[in-house]
Amino acid sequence: MTLVIAFIGKQGAVMAGDMREIAFGGDDSSIEDLERELYGGAIVSDSDLAKRADEIGVTIQLRDDKTKVSQRDGTLVGEVTETEGANISRKRLYATKGSYVIAEIVDSRLRVMQKGRASNFVVLGNDITKRVANQCIQGMWEGGTIQDALRLIMLTMQIAASVTASVSRTFVLVHTDTAADIPAAIANDSRKEQNPD
Repeated sequence: MTLVIAFIGKQGAVMAGDMREIAFGGDDSSIEDLERELYGGAIVSDSDLAKRADEIGVTIQLRDDKTKVSQRDGTLVGEVTETEGANISRKRLYATKGSYVIAEIVDSRLRVMQKGRASNFVVLGNDITKRVANQCIQGMWEGGTIQDALRLIMLTMQIAASVTASVSRTFVLVHTDTAADIPAAIANDSRKEQNPD
């Protein structure tokens, strides 16, 4: 899991997601230890991650080309993957002008977890990335336009990348000024999860 941030406003919505994907190999308990250190903020740089993984016998593969956010028919969609041991789940954020929905996908079943309205930031990520994002938002947001929210999101993405190896330095930004049909997007995704062909 890495970082997806969105601002849902009355005039539109903006979302950013980093592009890092990390694959771990080795002993399950060692992988869990490494993930705990990484997602808790103890590992700052890629070289620190490689060194620590080598010390405990875990292999890692880093990719910085995974697109986690997109715009589909006016709905912004961002997704992060959570792992707890052998259990894998995905959280998906749908955002449009004026509203958002957070859904969880487990075993190909999509379930709505939370709904909200305009004037909100939403953060999906691991412990360290959520902590950084929340500090940035609480410390710097004084209200403003979509452009102000966009600048804050970009700054937050850059800060997060500087304090944890779980986030890539590159990120994707998407924007909409449409009040799109989130329930239709969710229904479509739910069908795709059940029938991935």
